[in-house]
Amino acid sequence: MKETEEVLKNVQIQLDRGLTALKWCPADSLEHIDTATELKNIVARVEAVRNYVGDDIDLCLDFHGRFSMAMSRRVFPLLEPYNLMFIEEPVLPEYTDHFGLVVQSTSIPIATGERLFSRTEFKDVLRSGIAVAQPDLSHAAGISETRRIAAMAETYNVDIAPHCPLGPIALAACLQIDFATPNFLIQEQILGLGKGNNGALMKYLVDFSVFDAPNGYIELMTKPGLGIEVDEKAVREASVNGHRFRGPEWHHRDGSFAEW
Repeated sequence: MKETEEVLKNVQIQLDRGLTALKWCPADSLEHIDTATELKNIVARVEAVRNYVGDDIDLCLDFHGRFSMAMSRRVFPLLEPYNLMFIEEPVLPEYTDHFGLVVQSTSIPIATGERLFSRTEFKDVLRSGIAVAQPDLSHAAGISETRRIAAMAETYNVDIAPHCPLGPIALAACLQIDFATPNFLIQEQILGLGKGNNGALMKYLVDFSVFDAPNGYIELMTKPGLGIEVDEKAVREASVNGHRFRGPEWHHRDGSFAEW
């Protein structure tokens, strides 16, 4: 996890781009029931960012399923004063049956869905009372199924915020869904964050300015197809190296595997 000073530097970069909402994870690997010190550290990190950006910027937290049910009920009430837009994936998707308990334990809106891949898998989660569904178009059978998931979410008064920590083609596809979905809330994107091989991702398009958001909003893309023009030469050059990303391997203090 990045230290608060580095997080604030990245925050300023995104504010300079005109973005009006930010998301990050303020926690390292967590024990099933962690220490009071770790709880205080999480709260202090969130407080530092809220104090830095003020109240006009929305903040979201992504915990990558690192919390146990017990930890979520301890931590979330402490985060309520910071008026978060939502908390994402507080517990692992294996515990779908327990999402209702998480929702009932806090006034903070709860979001999840990046590891759910069909309408069938979303059904029980939507019934649990979550506020935001986050299907990943690249995993959940593409544009058509993701749009159907969004329509189903609408019947439960649930917004969607498509999961997209990926490249410009996936982002363009997500945006086309967003533009056509009445219960769309916000679109995740990592372009320009310097994550992994992000610099190369930004070279895949002939005109990257279609994703500019000077006032926090991306304008409707009106070109044919997804609204983007792929730079075929850049893609062919990148294909030589293949896909090299590997998720980091985290461990608890005793050496056992931890959730990343």
